[in-house]
Amino acid sequence: MITLSIAAALALNEVIFLLQRDQNDRPPRTITLVIPAGTAQRVQAGQSDSSIPSEMVFVVGDTLQVKNEDSVSQELGPIWVPPGTTGSMVLGQAANLSYRCSFRPDQYLGLDIRQPTTLGTRFAGLAVGAPALGVVIFIYSLLVFPVHPAANKTAGQGL
Repeated sequence: MITLSIAAALALNEVIFLLQRDQNDRPPRTITLVIPAGTAQRVQAGQSDSSIPSEMVFVVGDTLQVKNEDSVSQELGPIWVPPGTTGSMVLGQAANLSYRCSFRPDQYLGLDIRQPTTLGTRFAGLAVGAPALGVVIFIYSLLVFPVHPAANKTAGQGL
């Protein structure tokens, strides 16, 4: 019964992982942020470009590529991007950053860099949760299917 309980716990943990999965449960990739033509003029007028987000979410190992299609040099933290060129940086560790940038009216862009959910982190979660949940399921199963001890036929005889 305990083996069945642990198997049920493993299945439940996997279903929960699949239901809670989001776009950051993926391997690292290159993400391109395009600065459209005319952005510098819009920023100077206090207008933001709807294609440029105020915050971006990444996974450790992602590469942020900034492509400048504007006629003015643009900046995002350590990346300086002259007109018509592309600059990039690898996001190597989990952090919540706020970089100064020249292509937003508020002059800041938030970068949220998260640890990816890997097979190793999933197994670690299962290793911690499945045995405990298996024991709980087993204990509750005893309420549904109680164990009745066999009657001892020789208990009252011979005395």
